[in-house]
Amino acid sequence: MKRTAVILTSILGVLAALVIAAFGYYFFVTAGSKLSSEKLTLPESSLSVFDADGVKINTEKENKIAPIAECPEHLPNAFVAVEDKRFYSHHGFDYKRIGKALLKNAASFSFKEGASTLSQQLIKNTHLSGEKTVKRKLKELKLTRALEAHYSKEKIMELYLNSIYFGHNEFGVQNAAKFYFGKAVSELTPAESATLAALVRSPNVYSPFKNAEKCLSRRNFVLKLMREQGFLTDSEYNEATKEPLPEAPHEKNERNNSYLSLVYDELFTLYPEADCELLNLRVHTYAQSALQAELEKINVQSDVCALVIDNDSHALKAYFTTAGNIKRLPASTVKPLLVYAPAIEENVISPATPLLDEKTDFSGYCPSNYGGTYNGYVSARYALSHSLNVPAVKILNTLGIEKACAYLNRMELSPDKDDYSLALALGGMKEGFTLPALASAYSTFACGGDFAQARTIRKIETANGKVIYEHKPVTRKVFSQDVCFLINDILRETAQSGTAKKLSSLGFPICAKTGTGGGANGNTDAYTVSYTKDDTVAVRLGNRDNTPISATGGGLPANIALSINKFLYRDCAPQPFGDCEEVEKLSFDREEYEKNHKILLSDPAAPQLFEMSDYFRKCARPQETSSRFSVPTIQKPTIYVKNGAVKIVLCHAEYYDYIIKRENKGKTEIIYQGKFRETIYDNSVRSGESYTYCVIPVYAGKEGAPVYLPSVKIDGSNHVPDEWWE
Repeated sequence: MKRTAVILTSILGVLAALVIAAFGYYFFVTAGSKLSSEKLTLPESSLSVFDADGVKINTEKENKIAPIAECPEHLPNAFVAVEDKRFYSHHGFDYKRIGKALLKNAASFSFKEGASTLSQQLIKNTHLSGEKTVKRKLKELKLTRALEAHYSKEKIMELYLNSIYFGHNEFGVQNAAKFYFGKAVSELTPAESATLAALVRSPNVYSPFKNAEKCLSRRNFVLKLMREQGFLTDSEYNEATKEPLPEAPHEKNERNNSYLSLVYDELFTLYPEADCELLNLRVHTYAQSALQAELEKINVQSDVCALVIDNDSHALKAYFTTAGNIKRLPASTVKPLLVYAPAIEENVISPATPLLDEKTDFSGYCPSNYGGTYNGYVSARYALSHSLNVPAVKILNTLGIEKACAYLNRMELSPDKDDYSLALALGGMKEGFTLPALASAYSTFACGGDFAQARTIRKIETANGKVIYEHKPVTRKVFSQDVCFLINDILRETAQSGTAKKLSSLGFPICAKTGTGGGANGNTDAYTVSYTKDDTVAVRLGNRDNTPISATGGGLPANIALSINKFLYRDCAPQPFGDCEEVEKLSFDREEYEKNHKILLSDPAAPQLFEMSDYFRKCARPQETSSRFSVPTIQKPTIYVKNGAVKIVLCHAEYYDYIIKRENKGKTEIIYQGKFRETIYDNSVRSGESYTYCVIPVYAGKEGAPVYLPSVKIDGSNHVPDEWWE
């Protein structure tokens, strides 16, 4: 009995010591934490963004406060419904929700499930950093208790609504209402209030201008919760769900708005917590203001998007758009990325591979070339440089969609699994890609096969100069260097004589690919993506609402790309692409290629006239060699007897000399020796006798194997042949 008492006393002593230690730790950690009324009121923004030369490019924004009295009742209700349904009944902490979160996290061995109340979120956003540590949580606990003790629920709600980050550099509900809907807070509808509440979880993910489908789904979820919690009637709910989302910002009050929009998206992706510390940051970007100004001069009759990426640093130097950073179908610009480069990498094709360009039915899918014309057999080089559709689909069919898409995925271009069909070869998919994502993938070719997503932010500093982020690209190998060399060579040809030939006037090597997308009503998208060793320039024309445009990829977008490249290299030419040791230029037999559509390396004895050449990977060089000239070989000629004479018709091998021998009664004699003639007659034959002929091709004095013809017997007539003059 005494022993049990001792054990219990010891256990209680340990527990008491732990409790005392915990309280001691709590008071030690939170000793300097005090609730500040000044911090609860969002100050004027001091977030500064600088271009590559250190010049500030964003303007100061006044964060307007919305008094709770001016907010329609459904606005705070929307946030309560989705973020903290017991807000008005708890004292800063929802213990029931905390318990459920702990159970879920324990079951999943993670900390994914949160249980922060609006009061806790307000403290975190205004007083603390976004780090997830025990120290920060203890400070949050103390400050939340102080907040609840000093302020009414209505005031806490007001402070909360005016401190939240809503995306696109908009803080506070008043600024957000103006930006997204072009109206004051007091004018917001239930659907608009639900949209703002939907953004809070992740403004970057749920922005209606970036992910309209996700935003709509989240907004309707908030409306559903509002109805379930009695904030909306059934009729109000039904009406609200029918209301459309905003399609474009209603306020654009900053210079370089297009570029800054990407900067803000990237900034709050790096810091998803979006706490108040961000308001005092100095963000240094790669923006080149002169180049940005040049892009902003683009004036066309449709929406436009244009950009420039520095390939070496994977830096976005300039970006301009009138439609937002939206996803669009890539049309034929996807062909090098999805079809040709993967197929060369997998040794399915080489640039010289002959492909039959003809109308083809792929199990019900019948793609057509632009203009409805077909070219018969063409090389893969020609098919890509002239953007032929049928050969691209044939290659993808041979390569395999899964294998091809694996390469796209490595470049962070990921079509939906439902899009996996042969139509992908022509850019047919559900959503498509943003232009920065597409251009980043193209820069892979200029970088020898190494991919990294282009970024706008070079460095982030705190107000006192402490560097808290520096861009250091982490590359991923996608294609081999020799594959990139071959693609670059083909796309250089595209810019010289193919679909992007408007760039041919530039006095330096440049690679390019065009693309035109649309349907029965006309074109909706037109692209030109060009790149040098130094920079990638991408241009897309296409209205946000998909109304038709008159442009094609090789037309106006190519002219705009030409102008941008001229500006880029106005003082000096770009660096050359350089050679590749893993690639060799080989000659192959022209006649075998053009007539039989086979690649046979040239006979060493072949004259240049009968050779073609192209680049090949050394690891996939052709294995067969032609012996057409070193070992002269011909197809068997045909032989006829007509009007008492023998007629021999040679096959078309005009580059050989010929010896024709005749054997009769054991005697052999030459009846012809000389250049190619299509028809040879032997009139010196006798009626009733049999003759055997052999034909020997000769090149450069070297005889090939004799070709023996069937024996013929001369009939009894002695008529002079009709073709005697030949």
